[in-house]
Amino acid sequence: MMDKAQEVLKRVFGFDRFRPNQQEIVAALLNRRDVFAVMPTGGGKSLCYQLPAQLLDGLCVVVSPLISLMKDQVDAAKTTGLNAEFLNSSLSAGERRRVFQALENRQLDLLYVSPERFAMPEFVAVLQKLELSFFAIDEAHCISEWGHDFRPDYLSLSRIIELFPRAAVAAFTATATHQVQEDIINKLGLRKPHRVRASFDRPNLFYQVLSKENLEIQILQFLRERPDESGIIYRTTRKSVEATADFLRGQGIKALPYHAGLSDSERKSHQEQFNRDEIHVVVATIAFGMGIDKSNVRFVIHGDLPKNVEGYYQETGRAGRDGEPAHCCLYFSQSDTVKIRYFIDQMESPVEQKIAIHQLNKMVQTAQNNVCRRKSILGYFGETYPKSECGTCDVCTGEVECIDATVDAQKILSAIVRTGEKLGAVHIADIVAGADTERIRQFGHDKLKTYGVGRDCDKRHWRRIIDDLIGQNHLCLTDDQYPVLQFTEKGQAVLRGQKPFKVLRKKDKPVKRRAASVSDFSAGLFEELRVVRKRIAQDSGVPPFVVFSDQTLHEMARYFPDSPAAMRMIVGVGVNKLERFGPTFLEVIRAYKNAHPEEAAARSVLHVPVSTVRKKQPKGDSVRETLDLVKQGMNMEQIAERRNLSLGTISQHIEKLLGAGETLDVDQFIDPAKRIKIERLFARLQADTLGPVVEAAKGSITYEEARLVRAFMQ
Repeated sequence: MMDKAQEVLKRVFGFDRFRPNQQEIVAALLNRRDVFAVMPTGGGKSLCYQLPAQLLDGLCVVVSPLISLMKDQVDAAKTTGLNAEFLNSSLSAGERRRVFQALENRQLDLLYVSPERFAMPEFVAVLQKLELSFFAIDEAHCISEWGHDFRPDYLSLSRIIELFPRAAVAAFTATATHQVQEDIINKLGLRKPHRVRASFDRPNLFYQVLSKENLEIQILQFLRERPDESGIIYRTTRKSVEATADFLRGQGIKALPYHAGLSDSERKSHQEQFNRDEIHVVVATIAFGMGIDKSNVRFVIHGDLPKNVEGYYQETGRAGRDGEPAHCCLYFSQSDTVKIRYFIDQMESPVEQKIAIHQLNKMVQTAQNNVCRRKSILGYFGETYPKSECGTCDVCTGEVECIDATVDAQKILSAIVRTGEKLGAVHIADIVAGADTERIRQFGHDKLKTYGVGRDCDKRHWRRIIDDLIGQNHLCLTDDQYPVLQFTEKGQAVLRGQKPFKVLRKKDKPVKRRAASVSDFSAGLFEELRVVRKRIAQDSGVPPFVVFSDQTLHEMARYFPDSPAAMRMIVGVGVNKLERFGPTFLEVIRAYKNAHPEEAAARSVLHVPVSTVRKKQPKGDSVRETLDLVKQGMNMEQIAERRNLSLGTISQHIEKLLGAGETLDVDQFIDPAKRIKIERLFARLQADTLGPVVEAAKGSITYEEARLVRAFMQ
């Protein structure tokens, strides 16, 4: 069976080999065994259930919590060549009937549903009439109260094994401590599952933590260094999301907000514009789950402190899903901690409060630790990083430096001792900085020995020292309405001079980072490939990354494939995508090589074994050769067969000929009755792209036919 799986991996998905852990998960599911897998975002989780669903008899039901993500997941699966559909509240009654009909006719390999859908008895009754191969539960941590994103509706999934005892169950999550892992397995009742705990390391992500000062200006400077790159900015509140998005748009940045306060149609529109590269930046609330399957997110910014490390890891994990380098920047201020504590204090359950406080403290430690960021994050999940430094975080690349701040810490700690551990951070900083305030005079704190010992630095400096002391557990804040600073044992040791105190500070001239970099590729060709990818995506009604990922385009721009056989050697190019999109991209590559012969000659080229080379493509002007055959009276199928090209490529040739002013007879290529039907659909839908027209025709017309009619209408 695994030999067949290897063949499908290459033929359907376009990959030569499995990524780490994928092969053993696939093998377990093919043997109908339960699986529990912790795999980082971008680790190839979807292939682990899509490939077995392709091979096994029966239906795979995928449970996913994000309705907004399902359409992209299904579009990507269909583009790959899988039979997939989704059921959720976004579908019309007619669309739901179509999906149920496909289920009844046993036409689907994959069905994506929400946990709420599974809780409906009538839906479960439909599934019980079908042959099910297995269930794949995405974001499985949502079933655990110890997880960072507990959802009560996930608890209904605990009945899967009772209701469908013959179906295997595979639970997937990108974030789970060992405690959460055991909780998930127990709640789902997994039967001696095959367990996979992949490394949490994402070597292509660069981690950075900066002190939050003038946040909007800091974010703008960050974006100015990355023009035209796609990224996500997380803020805590809807108000701050709107303010940041408005500010960026005012500075000429293509940015839109995304939060629960927007209407469903607004959220959908903003997400689709982001997915289709029509805008570059989405500003979103941390609290609202954002269904992003976009593979070419090049940065994630946190403008506010996340509530827990799991959330931070998952949110940063939305960057660089294609395996290419991406940047994760967190702007941190201790004041964020106070705001989160306020919301934690509103919780009614003492157990929930305890969990939330524990998670928050771990997040603060992660932000303020003066060790390798990667080592700190992996350590939280119980994983030991084997190297002394990672080379892909601000600590390890020298962008920040560790300095001795023992004397400054002792000044702060002394002021706290002399005021009886009864004051907050603002007042203590005022004392050390020598501020002339009414409150200081009222309490006589201007007479203290420590008053004004830090006049050589501004108050902001002393607030940062206090933040560092709290973050490294030398001080703690009480749980009062107005928290005051109190010592810990570690703080006492620093005050007595028994232990040094060190902090991280950003260098004025940071060392050039040694982040993972994309291997050399032609930037010019890459941009041309991006343009054609966007056009194809618009015509097909899908996001660009569904056509091909950035990683795939980078390989094309690195190796300049010049034949279908060579194109099949590019990562991510399966037979279905090669048939649909390959000829168009090959044409772009050939044109670029002809226009830049020296660059093309200097590049590495893919050497294809003679046995795999297909019929050689004709030389010369490809579009002109199609015109010659049109003039001989051939239809599209005849031309495609004669030229060994796809129907899609021939339809694009005819479209170009019409655009160049050639007079052609549309009835030579399409039945007149069908042409009239398509023309009416374009008129009724007022559509410029092909996707809505093809979808409205419910499978009765193809993209090639719609493209031809559109060209003649124009």
